[in-house]
Amino acid sequence: MKAMTSLMAVILLILLVMLGAGAANLKYFFGVIFPYAAIVLFLVGIVLRVLKWAGSPVPFRIPTTGGQQNSLPWIKQNKLDNPHNLIGVLGRMALEIFLFRSLFRNTKTELKNGPRLAYGSSKWLWLGGLAFHYSFLVIFIRHFKYFAEPVPFFIPIMQNLDGLLQIGLPLLYMTDIIILLSVSYLFFRRVVSPQLRYFSLAADYFPLLLILTISISGILMRYFYKVDIVAVKKLGTGLLSFNPILPEGIGLLFYVHLFMVSVLIAYFPFSKLVHMAGVFMSPTRNLANNNRMRRHINPWNPDVKVHTYEEYEDEFRDVMKDAGMPLDKE
Repeated sequence: MKAMTSLMAVILLILLVMLGAGAANLKYFFGVIFPYAAIVLFLVGIVLRVLKWAGSPVPFRIPTTGGQQNSLPWIKQNKLDNPHNLIGVLGRMALEIFLFRSLFRNTKTELKNGPRLAYGSSKWLWLGGLAFHYSFLVIFIRHFKYFAEPVPFFIPIMQNLDGLLQIGLPLLYMTDIIILLSVSYLFFRRVVSPQLRYFSLAADYFPLLLILTISISGILMRYFYKVDIVAVKKLGTGLLSFNPILPEGIGLLFYVHLFMVSVLIAYFPFSKLVHMAGVFMSPTRNLANNNRMRRHINPWNPDVKVHTYEEYEDEFRDVMKDAGMPLDKE
């Protein structure tokens, strides 16, 4: 039901842009106004989320650890899983950001006959997530050719590597296939698995279906229904230079593609996709675990009158002396 709700929401969005840009001829709204509004909403939303995270107090060191902490010289420390200094934290963050190390180490739990609790590998999820994120990144960078003139030198190099297999005309990009397969896998694993389906929300399905729609519409424009690339580039460069021009002859499929991208951008700060920024602000990831090297005092602790041993001895000296107890002061 949750997946169907998200699917219906995506279908309604497609119908909205088809009716608006097609029947109602609101091409300027869907081609210029809404993309600008989506970007503003994205920037404001991201800034507010980051400021909220930055204002959250972290009085203690609370890094998640997966190895031996730095302690005695003869005990080998795990410098990446349990870093105690800035270099170790940077190494751990790099592995987390670029290789999803925590997801790679993740395991799945199943209840077998017996009953018996069994732990197994969860590498397919890691591989699917890695493939999706990197293919999305390559496609995102590749699209800068529609916004810049001249085209940055690295984009043709990236396109040549992406189309290395040289299948068909126009060349089939490997990332187009990879993103379709990876997003489909991430979606259907939630649908097929009863455990995942139980705690999955509509907010988990919606961005996957949104990205899948963006990918399919982009592939259709490139390989099946041709779009005027010159007109698209005029619109892209105009949007980037804040001098928008809406050329004639851009097909309706392009407006569907652009609208869904704009919806994804606007939805980004209010969804789980915002983990892209959140990973940098997470105290469980960006803190060094030096609790055995330094004493961290809670700044919120109020001043408390402590009854020291010296004061205790002064108070009960006579009694302690009569009882034969040792005294620091006679």
